[in-house]
Amino acid sequence: MAAIDTYASTPRRPVAFAAPKLDWLAAFRAVRRLLNDKEDTTAVFEIMRALNGTATARGYDKLLSTLQGGRLAYERAEFAQRLMDAAWLDSLPEGSVGAAYRQFIRAEHLSAEGLAEVSRQGAQAIDEPHPYAWFGRRTRDVHDLWHILSGYHRDGLGEACLVAFSYAQTKGLGWALIGVAAASQARKSRAHPYVGVIWQGYKRGKAAAWLLGEDYEALMAEPLDRARRRLGITPPTIYDSIPPAARDGVLPT
Repeated sequence: MAAIDTYASTPRRPVAFAAPKLDWLAAFRAVRRLLNDKEDTTAVFEIMRALNGTATARGYDKLLSTLQGGRLAYERAEFAQRLMDAAWLDSLPEGSVGAAYRQFIRAEHLSAEGLAEVSRQGAQAIDEPHPYAWFGRRTRDVHDLWHILSGYHRDGLGEACLVAFSYAQTKGLGWALIGVAAASQARKSRAHPYVGVIWQGYKRGKAAAWLLGEDYEALMAEPLDRARRRLGITPPTIYDSIPPAARDGVLPT
């Protein structure tokens, strides 16, 4: 679906997307907050803005080098708008990626627009009509969908594993910092292989196809098991071996 141009009737001052400087101090402050409360999504976006540097620009350039990336970039579809279309979500067949996503967000009381609102706090540039900003929004909007594809839930350990998976996919240093911080905290407990499961998250993300190059609207209608096989996403074996009750015990909830 082609994007709705929300900028045509509201002229905006152009923004130059120069490579941002890394701000390690701000990132460390935010990661301390995140380790105290995994629901502090604002801290996650602060870490990304502080450390991801040129990762978004490099991701956009990589998209253009893929088979269908030029078309996706040309259409500039805003995937969050599609994810907020309840009728479209309800039309997706049972057993599909989209059906699993539908069940997930409704059970967890999540929404793509809610995540977008948090991302705008202190960073209005995310909504700018610029290719890099669009790619940043695209990366943001598929986070909960990656929960579905990876098999990681929203417990503390699942979020840490998805962070490691996301670093392998995006090469954004913000994800790396969160993953290392989570693994360091996880080492305090020897009841389960917490560090090993986070490391497996990274390895699974590295072995999988590059997910940011996918046509997500088409992917949503694909059977979930088939999509995982096609994309090379292996089962989260170590994570699945840890009892659900123990997945929040090592990291804050």
